[in-house]
Formats: sequence, structure tokens, C-alpha cells
Amino acid sequence: MGTVEIDGSRLTLEDAVAVSRGTLQVKLSKEARENMQLSKSAVDTIIDSGKVVYGINTGFGAMSSVTIDKAELEDLQVNLVRSHACGVGKRMEPEHVLLMILLRANSLAKGVSGTRPEVVDLMLSMINFRIAPVVPRIGSLGASGDLAPLSHMALSMIGEGECSVYGKSGWMNISSIEALAKNGLKPLKLEAKEGLSLINGTSQMSAYLALSVLNMESLVMAADFAVACSLESVRGLHAPFDSRIHQVRPHIGQNISAARIKELLSNSSVATLPSSRVQDAYCFRCSPQVHGPVIEIIENTRKMLEIEINSATDNPLVFVNDEDVEIISGGNFHGENLGLASDYLAMACHELGSISERRINKIMNPKLTGLGAFLANNEGLESGLMIVHYVAAALISELQLLSNSTTTYNVPVSLDKEDHVSMGATGAYRTLKSTTLLSQVLANELICSSEALDRISESPGTGVQKIHSWIRKFVNPMHLDRTMTSDCEKIASLLIDGDHTSIFR
Repeated sequence: MGTVEIDGSRLTLEDAVAVSRGTLQVKLSKEARENMQLSKSAVDTIIDSGKVVYGINTGFGAMSSVTIDKAELEDLQVNLVRSHACGVGKRMEPEHVLLMILLRANSLAKGVSGTRPEVVDLMLSMINFRIAPVVPRIGSLGASGDLAPLSHMALSMIGEGECSVYGKSGWMNISSIEALAKNGLKPLKLEAKEGLSLINGTSQMSAYLALSVLNMESLVMAADFAVACSLESVRGLHAPFDSRIHQVRPHIGQNISAARIKELLSNSSVATLPSSRVQDAYCFRCSPQVHGPVIEIIENTRKMLEIEINSATDNPLVFVNDEDVEIISGGNFHGENLGLASDYLAMACHELGSISERRINKIMNPKLTGLGAFLANNEGLESGLMIVHYVAAALISELQLLSNSTTTYNVPVSLDKEDHVSMGATGAYRTLKSTTLLSQVLANELICSSEALDRISESPGTGVQKIHSWIRKFVNPMHLDRTMTSDCEKIASLLIDGDHTSIFR
């Protein structure tokens, strides 16, 4: 098993997710360890000087004007974690928790949070041993950091609460103190600033958004695959994918989508058919113009997120320059960038799903295809894929509901000290759910188009043939009506996992 070294600057989305899934180990770099120690020493110097500095020897939020005695600083950090660990709702998936821990650890590894290297060592050991704190999902406002979820993480680090531990029979919940002891780990005794550094960051929302981006990169390719297969199955026109059309509107995403679809259609005998149609419906003809902006949104979100997961996002931050130490309060914990990106991606999920459902509708229509209604073998006696289309329509309703913005709703908290929040954690989790729903719409389309391709006499494009063969590895042709749930869910799962991306390797 390989090992990823974190230093707060070079972590990638792919490596982060691989670590959370247990296919890579993780350790702290030597340089990061040194930087963290300098930062921690600076905090100790501040405490010894008797200066009053927010987050080190004061209360928090609206109680920041309360000075805390030096003898009570450890209690301050423990009380902070305990009081903030009050999340509710369904528990986060253990692998999502491990991803959140890794992103928090990488942020602390930058060495500007005033936290000992030993804190990150424990976090990374928990990841490597597959010890995931039990974390209720709901509680973060996407500003002041993901306070409640990260507090449940920190609670396990001090030996309180519960953890899910991975073993031969899967994930099992045991007490945190037992989970640590079984793996030779000791609970942490928090020192000044460390509790705040652990809980004050954008790690939960970044984790959900990272998974969403990786899912979307697979799904937008699947959407182009679905266009090509559906177009061939209805004997559609290839002209809209002519590169000259897209070169005179040179949006990068649009040109990528059009070129990909055109390549999949190459060597098609459908293209040589005489047709009475001058133009196809928008769901075919304008697919690059719809898919293209989504490609660009995903790319832009990835760029932003790769910066975010390699950033210091707690408050205050500790800056050391030779003998000069300055502790500065700011707002890097605010997740507006993540919240807005999650809104865009959720809308993108709806748009890819919506146009996909329209293509399914066309495949079901015998007036367009010349095939049986709903691709039934015995019309009337059998219903064919009628309800597979209905399910896609129901999924669109779900996606529409989830495409509503979360960032445009604000609830001021902490006696109005924290008067604008991003709701980015809610938004990022919503977007992850949306990607799952989108995968199902696209799966339904690919299943319907594959069935239609079996029934036309023409030879589709070379790329379409390969996609069709891939579908047929998992879904048999319909000779009689049958339940399609397992078929539809299987293809959706494969699309999320990116299995289809290997078709042309």
C-alpha cells in the first residue's frame, strides 16, 4: 500500500479520497512537523507573556471579551469541544468522516494554527487504523467552520463519544476510548488553541464537495455517452456535432462535449440514412451547449476546491517570522466559496438529468423511432420500459427540489456576532445526494437506448457499439417484461464509480 505525505500544500482530491477509502496510508511530512512546532511554540510564548488573544485565552464567538485564566486553558478547550458536539440527524458515513479528518489534518499541517504535531499524528493514525468518530451530519452553518461535526470528531480524539471501527465484519461502533486503546493510541489532552483549531474549519463541507466533484467528472462523461447512444437509437442527425459549429462559439466545455459525442458516432451507418427531419429536438441537438457549461463548472469547482483543501481555514491564525509572532483574527472559516459552488453543481445535476429525461421520452415514442411504444415486445400485453421513464421523471422532481440555493438563506447566530453564514455544509451534502440521483437518470437512459439499439438494423458508431457492449455485460435484453430495479441501480452505481471511463482504454 502506498503512502501520501501531507504538508498542507499538495494534497489532491484523488489522494484524499483514496486515503479515506483505505487504499492509501497517510503521514505528516518532516517540514510540516517543524512548522507546526514553531506555531505551537509561538502560542506558548503568547500565554507566558500574559497578553489577551482571542481563541487562546478568551471565550469564543459572542463571549470573546471574556478572559480565561492560564490555569483553566485546558478546560476551556475541552469545554469547547463538549459543548459544540451537539449535532443531530443521520450519522455521517465512516469513510466521509475519515475524509473530513484528513482535510482537517492537512489544514493544520500548514503550521499556522498553533497546534502540536502530535494532534495531527493522532488524526492520521485514526485514519490509517480506520477509526471513524461517530458524527451526526447536521449542525454546521458553513461559517465559523463546521463546528458541530468537527467537535464530534475532536470528542473522539479526547476519548469520549463513539467511533466506528472497520474490521472483518465491516464497520462496528464501540466507545472511542476502546477504539483508540485497541490500536495502541492514547486520547489527546488538548492544550491552548488546539480545540478551536480542530473544530474551526471547512472540512465537512469540503469533504462532501470533493466527493461531488469526482462524481460529476464521471457523470458528465456518462451524459455524453448517453447522448450518443440515444441519438443513434432514434436515428438522429449528426450535423449538430460538426466541429465548425462549436469552433465559432469557442466555449471550452461545449467544444469538449461536442468532440466527445462526435467521436463516439464515428463510422456510423445511421449517418448515411436519408431523413425527412431537418432538425432534431433540443435534447439531442443542443446537448453540447447544455453539457458544456457543466464541464466548466466542474473544472472551476475542482480548481477552487484544490486550493481550499490546502488552506488554513481556522481562526485566529499564528504567523511566525523569526522572533516576531503575530496572531491575527480573520474569516477563513467562511464557506461561501464552497456553498456557491455546491449550488451551481446541484443546478448542473438537475440540468443534465432534465435533458436526459427528455431523450428517454423520445426513445419511448414510436412516432419518432418506428419501434414499439415503450420498446414493449408485445404492446398492450406488456409495458416494456414505460415505467423506467416514469422513474426518471420522478428523479427529476427530486433533483429540482434539491437544486434550490442554500447560500441565499441566512440565519444570524451567536448574538449577531456571526451574522452571515454560507450554509455550505447543507449545500455540499445536498449536492452529493444530487449526484446519486443524476447517476440513476443517466443509467435509465443508457438502458433504454441500449434496448432501442438492439432493435434497429443500422450499425451505430464505433464508440456507441462499445458503450452498448458495456451495458450488455450487466443488463440483459428485454425479451419479456421484468423488474428493472436491480439493473437500473447496478448501472447507476457503475457510473458513479467511473467504471464506464475504462471502456476506451
